[in-house]
Amino acid sequence: MSSLNFIGGEKGGVGKSVVSRVLAQYFIDKGRPFVGFDTDRSHTSFTRFYADYASPVIVDSYEGLDQIATVFEDTPVVGERKSVIVDLAAQTAAPLARWVKDSDLLPLMGEMGVTVNFWHVADAGKDSVDLLNRLVNTYSPGPNYIVVRNLGRSSDFTLLDESSALKKALAMGGCVVTLPQLHEASMRKIDRQNASFWNAINHKSGPDALGMLERQRVKTWLRGVYEVFDTLPL
Repeated sequence: MSSLNFIGGEKGGVGKSVVSRVLAQYFIDKGRPFVGFDTDRSHTSFTRFYADYASPVIVDSYEGLDQIATVFEDTPVVGERKSVIVDLAAQTAAPLARWVKDSDLLPLMGEMGVTVNFWHVADAGKDSVDLLNRLVNTYSPGPNYIVVRNLGRSSDFTLLDESSALKKALAMGGCVVTLPQLHEASMRKIDRQNASFWNAINHKSGPDALGMLERQRVKTWLRGVYEVFDTLPL
């Protein structure tokens, strides 16, 4: 199976890039080829941490966005087909939706055997609920909706869990997953290193190197995230 994964949430600071990074590490550790695209012009977090796999793309340019879909045409052999991860910056929903509609992307991906996943990374705020509702109303049935309750940003998701937006997404075959929180100090060290999660747990020298138990906690965190990802249409 190949999958096209739009990692969004529309607002800043909900953890979209962390989800993109851990999904990239998941594909790497599973030996599954993928291509990454980073739409954030200011921080390019995804590209910084996974430079060998991700490249920047201009989201308000059809020519730029076309690169995302072209990946699947360039890998026609079933056994070699790649998946795609698109780390969506805040406020990219409108140009993305225009491109998807004008390109008739969802039927095309279906014909090519590519699963399209819209990841909605959420915190506990009302904005995340409203933006989920907008996402589902934009694309309706067709793609998979993966709603991510990011414990690294919030702990009480009652507003989301009880929302009509989530009920609508679930009625369309969507799912809810919980991303556990990685110890904050360890995440800060990894971020300062501009390191992939693999590099973080395998390099033991340098001012921001993780200690033995920190490396163990990252391994445990990754294992828990991978168990969640194993249940998804990736």
